[in-house]
Amino acid sequence: MTQLFDSFWRAVAYCMHPRVIGLSFLPLVLMVALSFGLGYFCWDFAVQAVSDWLQAWSLVQSFLGWLDGVGLGYLRTVFAPLVVLVLATPVIVLLSLLLVAFFMTPAMVDLVGQRRFAQLEKKKGGSLWVSLAWSLGSTVVAAVALVLSMPFWLVPPLVLILPPLIWGWLTYRVFAFDALSIHASSAERKTILREHRGSLLAMGVISGYLGAAPSLLWASGAMFVALAPLLVPVAIWIYTLVFAFSSLWFAHFCLTALQKLRGQVAVDIVDAVPGQTIGAAIPPAQSAAGGELPPPQS
Repeated sequence: MTQLFDSFWRAVAYCMHPRVIGLSFLPLVLMVALSFGLGYFCWDFAVQAVSDWLQAWSLVQSFLGWLDGVGLGYLRTVFAPLVVLVLATPVIVLLSLLLVAFFMTPAMVDLVGQRRFAQLEKKKGGSLWVSLAWSLGSTVVAAVALVLSMPFWLVPPLVLILPPLIWGWLTYRVFAFDALSIHASSAERKTILREHRGSLLAMGVISGYLGAAPSLLWASGAMFVALAPLLVPVAIWIYTLVFAFSSLWFAHFCLTALQKLRGQVAVDIVDAVPGQTIGAAIPPAQSAAGGELPPPQS
């Protein structure tokens, strides 16, 4: 638990680093450009398609009739656009996470490694293509889970539980793998993911709830639709910052866990060969802190 909170505050501090701030602009620019491009070419079609789809639902028409009866009939005109924005939000979240993982995470893990774990050996247990395949595979699973869970979002408590849990699982899968792909071997990565699964999943769920913050913009209703050109970039910016923070959090936690794992392995080797000194039991490799072990005393 101490390691989890220590990594949390270190990640908060690293978010203020000029390099991290600079890196955050690339995913933000790409997502804003993509959002406005799709909005320009597909907005009218999407709104019309959703409007036709909603008109076929008697329950929705009853709800809209109730709005007319209580003097809120003006919301009828923004209901379909609001649904389009709500349905587009999971796509924005998924793409933001993948862009942060691809463009920011390697550089931020390298930053953490240089500043805190400069002597930690890089065993490169996961290549770029393996990491990309892992992220895309996890994203597909999360997307399917989101689609299947959407009917349950109509139950008020579940809409506050299911999406953050799915985002949390995806965040944990993507960022924990990327944090260890350069420094850890394949066996070390599997060991850390297995031994710290509970803490890593908790970190992912917390990140998922932080990432749900832009969804509060939906509460503004008609105002959200009217200010969409301004609020959508703000929401994307929040997603980018949350995922950048999450990536740093996982980097600090996972590299600390890797350092401790290698230190424990070194101790086990020494204990297994009691008749030899530390220098004889372990070749001039790196200790848990990353430095070379002292030579045996004569």
